[in-house]
Amino acid sequence: KTKYSKLIFRKSETVPEELHQMVQKGFLTLQEHDCFFQDLVRIKGKDFLTPVSRILIGNPGCTYKYLNTRLFTVPWPTEGYDIKYCSPQIHDACKALIRLNDYLHIEAVKTLQEQHLCETKEIKDTTVTDREQSFATSLTEQGSVSKDQSGICVPEGDSISLKNRTSYNLTLLNYMDPLQMLYLKQEPYFGMGNMAVSWHHDENLVERSTVAVYSYSCEDSSVGESNEKELKGRDPAVWHVGLKVAWDIETPGLAIPLRQGDFYLMLDDLNMTHQHCVLAGLSPRFSSTHRVADCSRGTLEYIFGQCELALQNLQTDSDSMALSLKSLEAAVVKQVEEIHNEVEFEWLRQFWFQGKRYLKCTDWWLKPMAKLEEFWRKMEIMTSLVLSEVRKEQQIEEQRSETISCFLLVLKERQRLRKEWAVR
Repeated sequence: KTKYSKLIFRKSETVPEELHQMVQKGFLTLQEHDCFFQDLVRIKGKDFLTPVSRILIGNPGCTYKYLNTRLFTVPWPTEGYDIKYCSPQIHDACKALIRLNDYLHIEAVKTLQEQHLCETKEIKDTTVTDREQSFATSLTEQGSVSKDQSGICVPEGDSISLKNRTSYNLTLLNYMDPLQMLYLKQEPYFGMGNMAVSWHHDENLVERSTVAVYSYSCEDSSVGESNEKELKGRDPAVWHVGLKVAWDIETPGLAIPLRQGDFYLMLDDLNMTHQHCVLAGLSPRFSSTHRVADCSRGTLEYIFGQCELALQNLQTDSDSMALSLKSLEAAVVKQVEEIHNEVEFEWLRQFWFQGKRYLKCTDWWLKPMAKLEEFWRKMEIMTSLVLSEVRKEQQIEEQRSETISCFLLVLKERQRLRKEWAVR
């Protein structure tokens, strides 16, 4: 209760049957259309294929980066966006997942509000009678109290925070058939058995945001629970989520069995203070892991804004239509070339490295990528213009040296990254 209080587990019976059916049919549809892919990720300078196959579904234009690999969302049906899917079945699968997303968002908000209420009650219960008034006064001073739809009172600022920390903008879907894997790592600290996913923290999330995970193992009569009455440790036939306190192997680890349709929530800062792993059962399993991804630098809106900022330094002569730079100041040149690198290595190369696979679901990303390529071509011209300008002798020597110094640093980085990507 103390070490794992922010892990909330819900059995499948608590989820509406209609939602189960929609989501599970969606999983199978995506699998039938070969929409799950192993990711090539980079760890300590080496590339590895993930044992788990994945697909990212979420808000249009969102991306999610982990282990140096950027995934691009297959957009779920969103009002105001023209999204063409490769088949009506894929549309229905994406629609099912946004329904699940909405459901898990509501459940996460309710759970956090209940925890807040319990914590507040505990504080009140431990406060001596003559201090109850001062507690009420301090609560009032913290901010006005707003009442939400479920009837639980939380401070107004906390209501906004709860919404921000549970408004999932994407889900990373996972699929794995352990019987198809030649080798799975053994859990090293507590003897928990085969791991489908090793101990880790989820990356690239909004601070203190909740992660919600819906699990669907394709159980059948041939893969049941062990009949042994006194089984030591976990049942190896059943999938589990493992949890441990980060950098602590003295505190006992936790392994929770996951049945068909169960889900769990990792609340608040649990993802930072603890690590989790996925322990393989015997049957194939799907999961949908809903996250509040930190998209401050990971949306189309952001990168298009960066491109427009860079291109402000490019001007066209109205008569000759010749292109030239407005400024050769070192800071301006450095900013433009850094954006140039960001477009090429964080977006274009990341997309085309593994991006063609998204065409199995939708061609939605092709237009924005073509637009980004056009921006990149203009920035290539801007790089050439800087080279031309710094070669001219009439440049003030001090300014010229400073510009060249900044410029070369970014160009060297570009050269290094191009070589790295060529090898990949």
